[in-house]
Amino acid sequence: MDTNTNTNSSTDTATQDMRQDGAGPLAGRIALVAGATRGAGRALAVELGRGGATVYVTGRTTRERVSEVGRATETIEETAELVTAAGGAGIAVPTDHLDEDQVRALLRRIEDAHGHLDVLVNDLWGAEHLCSADGPFFGSKSWQTPLADGLRILDLGVRSHVVTAALALPLLIRSDAPLLVEVTDGTAVTNRRYRENLYYDLAKYGPIRIALGLGEELAPYGGTAVAVTPGFLRSEQMLDGFGVTEENWRDAVAREPDFGVAETPYFLARGVAALAADPDRATRWNGASTSSAELARTYGIRDVDGSRPDCWAYFEEVKYAGKPGTPEDYR
Repeated sequence: MDTNTNTNSSTDTATQDMRQDGAGPLAGRIALVAGATRGAGRALAVELGRGGATVYVTGRTTRERVSEVGRATETIEETAELVTAAGGAGIAVPTDHLDEDQVRALLRRIEDAHGHLDVLVNDLWGAEHLCSADGPFFGSKSWQTPLADGLRILDLGVRSHVVTAALALPLLIRSDAPLLVEVTDGTAVTNRRYRENLYYDLAKYGPIRIALGLGEELAPYGGTAVAVTPGFLRSEQMLDGFGVTEENWRDAVAREPDFGVAETPYFLARGVAALAADPDRATRWNGASTSSAELARTYGIRDVDGSRPDCWAYFEEVKYAGKPGTPEDYR
């Protein structure tokens, strides 16, 4: 477990806040994206910043230290810079969200600078190396999975979310419209199917239950808790795994035909940013579990290439139900 201290590459000062004051639908809002080093978390931070928010971005990989995921190519400092370049104020704070002291220090810092928190995005994960689709993990039974690996998956995918939410909620409910976004893999509907391994299944259903339960607790405060999922994500890590880039990602379809329905991290992020700016979000979404595709339909969102992929409909209708169709039919 990392023991990073709460240092930053950007300063959370009034000067930074002025950059986003009065510009964009999220101007003046204070957000924390927990787990913003890469992938969906990075895109979510950037899109909240594009809306004008001040965004604290956390993670365990910095320009000085690499987490157990082992990817030095993406850092929280870079994410903060992208947030600022998009029009917000990005503030990088190295944080291991399984370390209560580090999380408390992070939240004290936000409280001292702003007095409240408006948006908490829990995109904590980082267990890819423990459950690779290329290894034996998804073909193993629970008792064949090393117990230490399984418990680490639950720590990274569930306990980190609980720690962060539990410590952040007192600051979040000071907002006039608190929003908690739990990022996972799959919806309450799609995850009714067993996710092939006990530990992965629990890790990915846990955030859905967190959103459901905390939606009940936030409702009296005018708050919203929602679980969201991307589809087949073209994250930096996924692209590297296929040996392609965003420019030539379709070359990977020959190896994995289902990758034809893949989406960029910005597809989900654009939907969540629209949700965050929606004054009726509590009525629409509180306690719900939704997907990038459903958010796109609701808010008129498209991916960066102009498409509107629906990975989950493709898998439900074509892969599981046998309906004729191809990934292109669901773009």
